[in-house]
Amino acid sequence: MAHDDDSQALERAYQPSPGLGVAVSDPVQNPGLPPHRERMTDKDPKAEKRAARTVYTLFYLSLAGSIWAVAAYMLFPIEDESLLSIRYNNLFIGIGIAFALLCLGIGAIHWSKALMSDKEHIEMRHPTRGTDSTRDAAIEAFADANEESGFGRRTMIRNSLLAALVASIIPGVTLFRGLAPHNNAGGNPIAGDPVALLQQTMWETGQRLVRDPDGTPIRAADVTLGSAFHVIPENLSTLSHSDGYLEEKAKAIVLMMRLRPEQLIETEERKDWSYDGIVAYSKVCTHVGCPVALYEQQTHHLLCPCHQSQFDVTDQAKVIFGPAARPLPQLPITVDDEGYLVARDGFNEPVGPSFWERH
Repeated sequence: MAHDDDSQALERAYQPSPGLGVAVSDPVQNPGLPPHRERMTDKDPKAEKRAARTVYTLFYLSLAGSIWAVAAYMLFPIEDESLLSIRYNNLFIGIGIAFALLCLGIGAIHWSKALMSDKEHIEMRHPTRGTDSTRDAAIEAFADANEESGFGRRTMIRNSLLAALVASIIPGVTLFRGLAPHNNAGGNPIAGDPVALLQQTMWETGQRLVRDPDGTPIRAADVTLGSAFHVIPENLSTLSHSDGYLEEKAKAIVLMMRLRPEQLIETEERKDWSYDGIVAYSKVCTHVGCPVALYEQQTHHLLCPCHQSQFDVTDQAKVIFGPAARPLPQLPITVDDEGYLVARDGFNEPVGPSFWERH
């Protein structure tokens, strides 16, 4: 009897008090789906045909935009020295690619909204098994999707979409042509050979190191401990912009620093490449060619700001961090009779990125 009294007391304790205003409601009912509204393309065959024409017209316009981007690359060659041609090259190629992708995207969206199946479907959850029935169901699902989208039977839309997708890749592939040097009219034997072009700079024996950009020669005595100089070859000033000044400077730029001689780790063959702790390395990063222009005086590290490759100045500019694949090429230096820093020779390897074949 005592047990029954306790049970009744617990039931009364868990019942809501009338003064609290708590009401017991029924479970939330499933409201169901809203009434289906048919699209105009579902009710009017003419509207459906107009929508189909719009979709494949957009896809063909995308195809035309991709072709125009390739044509613009040829009509306005970036290899010309004309600044106007370079601007037109960037402008019209960009317009062509943007137009192609815009038409492709709008066409795909209009297709999905106006022509693909607009009916609601309920997919029951079930365990995933790799059985024959599961594979058969997957095949059936693909078949249903093909039927609902009309991909198989709407040949104009399908063909125009495939053509636009294939053509959208072509401008990007075409632009890779501009990465490689081209043969010139002068019959230069190294034209078209990137390894030879990047190895041949304006540095040569006896060429003075001068400040960039004013061209002031640099005395070894003026290079203080811990300092860094942006350096170009003196003979670079003889070139005009039309003679390839920028191209030659891009290959020949050098960063020169002074450390204590005992801090340098040098191989036997490179003992005479430095002068009293002064070393010079190419500024062109061996990853993708960005200028390595950030020098950390305390750690003696060179940092590339593009992708954070780091090079150890004390140890032949070896890579200590980042995606660069090889050390920065070192420029052998010494001094002339007047105490000015000069190059012993040019670089003994091609400068720049490491994705070309090198011998």
